[in-house]
Amino acid sequence: MNPDTKASRTNDATTVPATAATTAEATATPPVTLPAPPDRSPRGHRTKGRLGSRVPARWRIAAWILLTTALTLLAVMLTMRSLLLNGATHAAHQDLAQELEEFRAFAKEGKDPTTAKPFTSIEKMLEIYLSRQSAANGEVILGAVGQRVMYTPTGALGTADAMHQLPHDAALLDRIRQDPAASGVAHTSAGEMHWVKLAVVSGPDTGYLIMGDYMAPREAEVTGTVLTIFFVSLGGLLVTAGMAWLVAGQILQPVRAVREVAEDISESDLTSRVPVRGNDDISALAVTFNTMLDRLETAYRTQRAFVDDASHELRTPITVIRGHLELMEDNAVDRQRTLALVDDELARMGRIVSDLLLLAKVDRPGFSQPKPTEAATLLLDIEAKAQVLGSRGWPILEIAEGTINVDAQRITQAVLQLATNACQFSPEGSVVSLGSRFDGGGPGREFTVWVSDQGKGVDEEEAARIFGRFHRGRAAHDEDRVRPGAGLGLAIVRSIAEAHHGSAWVRSSAGNGATFGISIPAPEQETPDTSKPGAESSNDADPARHDRIHTDRTNTPSKEHSE
Repeated sequence: MNPDTKASRTNDATTVPATAATTAEATATPPVTLPAPPDRSPRGHRTKGRLGSRVPARWRIAAWILLTTALTLLAVMLTMRSLLLNGATHAAHQDLAQELEEFRAFAKEGKDPTTAKPFTSIEKMLEIYLSRQSAANGEVILGAVGQRVMYTPTGALGTADAMHQLPHDAALLDRIRQDPAASGVAHTSAGEMHWVKLAVVSGPDTGYLIMGDYMAPREAEVTGTVLTIFFVSLGGLLVTAGMAWLVAGQILQPVRAVREVAEDISESDLTSRVPVRGNDDISALAVTFNTMLDRLETAYRTQRAFVDDASHELRTPITVIRGHLELMEDNAVDRQRTLALVDDELARMGRIVSDLLLLAKVDRPGFSQPKPTEAATLLLDIEAKAQVLGSRGWPILEIAEGTINVDAQRITQAVLQLATNACQFSPEGSVVSLGSRFDGGGPGREFTVWVSDQGKGVDEEEAARIFGRFHRGRAAHDEDRVRPGAGLGLAIVRSIAEAHHGSAWVRSSAGNGATFGISIPAPEQETPDTSKPGAESSNDADPARHDRIHTDRTNTPSKEHSE
């Protein structure tokens, strides 16, 4: 089909007017509404739809402390008021009971001052008794004989509440006298009045001693006490509010520090940490948060280093492969040559990726799995595996004897990498020697294993950075020999040493060969007492091993090694 024809048909189809049916269907079909994207803040967190209070935590903590304190003080005031009112009522009853006892004693022992004989008249006895009384504030004392009410200004009217005068309230007096009870509560214009009465009988005559106690003055005292407590409590609430505000700020300070640190953390900077002060739960939160940041930073650095290293080192073989594939001619010879080069570059890329993956696993748990290992056996196994790397004699100049706690496979991998480098950067037929020893003693003892060659050596400037990733020394660029590699071998050695809490090192001078080694902590353990019967030294227990060690220490390669 002609493209122009197809384009024209397409244009025609797009310009055909819609029919009535099509328009009706489009009108009847409800529009499709897509959900709006969630509103997010610049840092990617939701700003709408979050549940919870908008009030800051510091205000909420202070408010809850203040509310709890206020409710407690309110309960204290109500309880205190109730207790004070009950105490006032009890005190009024005690005062009334005391007045009755005093009157009974007066009626029993008192005498008429005019005759010096016991009273014969109820009226006379009540008059004499009332004249000697001085009622307290809110108290009223009077006597009644028939319709006559006897009182003195100080004993009745002078002490009664101004709003109510019991001697002038005939109706209330009649109810009290007619009440069969000896005490009760009367409601007056001055409030409650607790009263008691005592009947005095002399022949056909009957009189009454009536005493009342108005509760209003006592309640006023209670109200004054409660108001005092209220104002003191109000001052206490203000002090509590200030203290709650300060304490809440101190409690939330680590939380604010966590928030500030979280805000400072960016996609490329994970170095901020929360300052830890104290030893409480909030400090534990800060420690946990810092530990989490440490893990994230380690994972981020490992990932970033892996990506950077992979992109840095894989770019060259990919470019080489692409260039040769683009320039490959259409003939069998050139195709075969190009495929061989591509296969070699792919194999190198595979080695690089394997080394990078190994370096990425260094910081993960379980990379190193130390186990008790015989140091001598470890070095002998390394020497046996190094034989296939090249004809270098491989003499063992010194060997450590004892038990060490290491990952034997990782140590072997590191030392064989050093042995491989020694073979690559030393002349054919030269000697590469091995050795191990213990340095120091006690808890600070170290186990050192080393590989020494007779190559061109390493100068001081290069030795300072030779264990870095993708670093290839000057010897790797010599044209006399092809030395494949990406500069990751010594980085792997250093990582294995650091995984054992040790270090990798090099001692060399230009032109005099180099000695590479690793040193790891190997605290000295208690040695068994060989003086006891039946105890034998390790060398005596294995004569063949003793002979092998002795032969290797002569620094003379065996016939087998020389070949």
